[in-house]
Amino acid sequence: MSQISAKDVKHLRDTTGVGMMDCKKALEETGGDMQKAVEYLRKKGAALAAKRADKDAREGMVCIALSDDRKSGAILELNCETDFVARGEIFTGFAQELVSLALAEHAESPESVMGIKLSEAYGCEKVDDAIKTMTGKLGEKIDLKRLMCFDAQDGVIEAYVHPGSQLGTMVQLVTDQPEKARDLAKDLAMQVAASAPIVTDRSKVPAEYIEKEIEIYRQQALGQGKQEKFIEKIVAGRIEKYYQEVVLTEQVFIKDNNAKVSDVLNEFRKTHQAQVDVKAFVRYQLGE
Repeated sequence: MSQISAKDVKHLRDTTGVGMMDCKKALEETGGDMQKAVEYLRKKGAALAAKRADKDAREGMVCIALSDDRKSGAILELNCETDFVARGEIFTGFAQELVSLALAEHAESPESVMGIKLSEAYGCEKVDDAIKTMTGKLGEKIDLKRLMCFDAQDGVIEAYVHPGSQLGTMVQLVTDQPEKARDLAKDLAMQVAASAPIVTDRSKVPAEYIEKEIEIYRQQALGQGKQEKFIEKIVAGRIEKYYQEVVLTEQVFIKDNNAKVSDVLNEFRKTHQAQVDVKAFVRYQLGE
């Protein structure tokens, strides 16, 4: 067996990020050949990934990247098994690398990014292989759970990540005054984080959601002994309140309890003589 130097072990560790003992074993198994040792560690990572495929990966982080001009943005949720790993530099750095790649490639889903190569810092591996390698480094299942990109050539995108990186949001506005609308978009990203709407306006609430709410409120009213002639009014009032909870433009604005989000949008239009509408938003909370 060839003599393995501490310098070679350190070089392999710096290249792969894998622990010193694993690097030493890889070099011993490959006769000190650095390239073969790298491949050995990659295969070991793939084997470990397969072994841990059934494990629960409920920890992790939500990560966001925005272009400098705020015309595009990407958000993803990357999962691991423990909070300890989720807070480490290796995991957080990998998440940032993935979201930056997603932004650059305008990726639309985890599947669409798997075949794309990462930077030299990650050995130019394809994302799918790099996730397996990362599993080998960290000893935990790593899972790119979800990913989404926005493009806003007709407006602006802003985002908010809550401290701890377990909750993140992006908001896309259509506007003819994108620079002036950036602060508004940022406020609305915080609104989405705090109030968890599901749609931009009531016309987009799925019919089955309303039907379910009507049935819940109707059964509650019947259980309380309400007369049939009053139930319709009770249900109508409850549904109106439901809209105010789940529709972004009808929610109470988090910075002013006396205004709705629709009021804030109207005020911006009036003040800046500008067009502005919420085109889309996304809200990722870890584990949802």
